[in-house]
Amino acid sequence: MTEELNVLGGPLEPCGLDPVTGFYRDGCCSSGPEDVGSHTICAVVTREFLEHQVRVGNDLVTPRPEYGFVGLSPGDRWCVVAARWAQAYNDGVAPPVVLASTNALATTIVPLEVLERFAADVPSDPGSLT
Repeated sequence: MTEELNVLGGPLEPCGLDPVTGFYRDGCCSSGPEDVGSHTICAVVTREFLEHQVRVGNDLVTPRPEYGFVGLSPGDRWCVVAARWAQAYNDGVAPPVVLASTNALATTIVPLEVLERFAADVPSDPGSLT
């Protein structure tokens, strides 16, 4: 298997381990043929984004223990489906993006220029993202 690249052209860096994210639950926004949703954008989720996702039928807040999903809180880093991120962008509630952890495949859905506008380092207190 070839090494996956991030949108900056470097090796794909981990997105989040607490909670463990990624389609393959490996902490990275890795993708493959099984990942039809393209879980490729490493987002630092905000309250506004999470509320939006609940409204559009993608509840990322409610724990689902049967799937090993603890539910997300503002400040968590999560591999977001590229089309869901684009939907949030179009609705004015796109969360910040960690470019080094965002898979280059995301640019087939969201242009790099758009992702760059939302680039953010994770703050020292990610829980402050409301």
